[in-house]
Amino acid sequence: MKKQNINELEFIIDKLTNSIESSLSGENFQTEVKLVTKEDLKSVTKKNKWKFDWKAEFLLPERAVYKLTIAGEPDIIQGLMCVESREGHIFMHLIESAHFNIGRNKAYFGVPGNLVAYACYLSWKKGFEGNMCFIAKTKLIQHYIDTLGAKLISYNTMVINENAARKLIDRYFNK
Repeated sequence: MKKQNINELEFIIDKLTNSIESSLSGENFQTEVKLVTKEDLKSVTKKNKWKFDWKAEFLLPERAVYKLTIAGEPDIIQGLMCVESREGHIFMHLIESAHFNIGRNKAYFGVPGNLVAYACYLSWKKGFEGNMCFIAKTKLIQHYIDTLGAKLISYNTMVINENAARKLIDRYFNK
């Protein structure tokens, strides 16, 4: 039996949107993705219903933590992602939607898709042709193949290559 890797990601692509979409009204809201600041860390704690220790990720010098917000609302974090530049690709360590964007009564659709698209965009900016990689929970591998165009390259390591990355980048960032 394989021991579970703590870096296995479990996120659901609820809907690929062009930004994020209100689950109540269907209205789309433009988003911004920026680096998390020390000030942001005060609101992304377990006490505030965040699952991961984002401060620990923030303090690792080789990693970068990004926040997704609605344009014009920089203090309400919709989701977070931690990535690292590696040889020829971006590696996504963690991704998390805010608690109010999880489950049947979520406020917005599209948060995880938006963050994954941004990881591909970062990869493109760094000259990695959009290539990004992550380790998936086994039960979600087919979901990532179907929704993101990801490919399985080993037991549970997945890659989003140039073609799939371009589609995500075009959807979210080339308006």
